[in-house]
Amino acid sequence: MKKDIHPKDYSFVVFKDMSNDYAFLTKSTAKSKEKIKWEDGKEYPLIKLEISHTSHPFFTGKMKFVDTAGRVDKFKNRYQKHYDKKGQ
Repeated sequence: MKKDIHPKDYSFVVFKDMSNDYAFLTKSTAKSKEKIKWEDGKEYPLIKLEISHTSHPFFTGKMKFVDTAGRVDKFKNRYQKHYDKKGQ
């Protein structure tokens, strides 16, 4: 294995699934300006996730549509002119 290619600045970070409010504490090199108070009373950096193992259809066995960024609406707005022309 190559030497000196892995980061050395690991610290505790809270990852939070925004679709179901599940959060977990782990070590990571990810940086964040947001902070959250954890169960132990300490503050840790917060990384927001759109999906995790508690909300992903592969792990849950349920199909769930997650559109946090409004991607479907953005697509429809972008191609609305095309649909209007096609209808005439």
